Amino acid sequence: MLFIRSIKKSSILTPVSLIFLMCVYLSASAAEKYSSFLPGKIWLDDANVPINAHGGGILYYDKTYYWFGQHMVEGSRGNQAWVGVHCYSSKDLYNWKDEGISLNVDKDPNSEITAGCLIERPKVIYNVKTGKFVMWFHLELKGRGYSAARAGVAVSDKVTGPYKYLGSFRPNAGVWPINVTDDQKKILETKDSIKTFSGGFEPNISSYNLLARDFAKGQMARDMTLFVDDDSKAYHIYASEENSTMHISLLTDDYLTPAGKYVRIFEGKYREAPAIFKRNGKYYLITSGCTGWNPNEASLASADSIWVPWKDLGNPCRGTESQNQTTFESQSTYILPVQDMNDAFIFIADRWHPNNAIDGRYIWLPIQWEQDKPFLKWLDNWSLDFFKKKSK
Repeated sequence: MLFIRSIKKSSILTPVSLIFLMCVYLSASAAEKYSSFLPGKIWLDDANVPINAHGGGILYYDKTYYWFGQHMVEGSRGNQAWVGVHCYSSKDLYNWKDEGISLNVDKDPNSEITAGCLIERPKVIYNVKTGKFVMWFHLELKGRGYSAARAGVAVSDKVTGPYKYLGSFRPNAGVWPINVTDDQKKILETKDSIKTFSGGFEPNISSYNLLARDFAKGQMARDMTLFVDDDSKAYHIYASEENSTMHISLLTDDYLTPAGKYVRIFEGKYREAPAIFKRNGKYYLITSGCTGWNPNEASLASADSIWVPWKDLGNPCRGTESQNQTTFESQSTYILPVQDMNDAFIFIADRWHPNNAIDGRYIWLPIQWEQDKPFLKWLDNWSLDFFKKKSK
């Protein structure tokens, strides 16, 4: 139990304390069972402990859903990685079993994933050819803020782990995107070309050739997701170029490295937190703006090809003015296709609490449709029956 776990073995318990703890244990020993989603509410696992899987993604494998996310701790220091990537499993999407830490931070202070680094937005995909489970995440090295902007990769023979860390890199070093222009290939050699940016909006970003600046060492990779297409091709989608432009990068057949083919999208638009899905042959991508921990207005785009062009479809949220401007006080992280149901997709987002990271909440909402355009509406309480009713 949560209370009992927090007590050290060396603690001296009085008879009164023991009676209190037994009462707590007996009242909470039977894990709560859920039959619906309650967006924004505390969500307990099979041990009645709040689920700790922030900025995560979900893998469906062998008739089971696996939820991977950042394990946060209390306070503002919780935004750093002190534990690793947490994993949970579920058969019904409502009730989740704690599967433990699938990727642990390293005790070695010289490790790239040492305690205190940043491990953000972990995603896991399964490679049918190799039989391996592959995890990617946004990695920032300890003590360097968000300047490293690297992609970390880990692999496991078992879905729940443990995952072996393979290393990190900036993607596509020495490779131009398929939609590069001649002007973008001109490397600027002035001091301004290596200017340090905060990652927030820079109105004159187009005057700095960031693509060329990072050509040799690889492109920056921050907020990210993974996507496996119908043909088993996998893609790494991430905010790059000081967050000003997003990249979609094809992965090698083993899903471990970039394949050397990528495209720039939303140039100079400052989009992050990508969440992608595919329906009836068309791709849809929801992103957020770059406002740090503060929620902002989501943006929806669609494309007939994952490469180009992507068409802006505006804000997918339909609610109050405040809800529309803040994406229901949350930021996108993943879109989950529900198995064995037609037109059933769940928008998954985080409601960040940076001053007490462990208290971040999860926002799960059904994606609704008006013809071929998806949209989101707030629901306090809903179940998968929502999709069945909509399909009738």
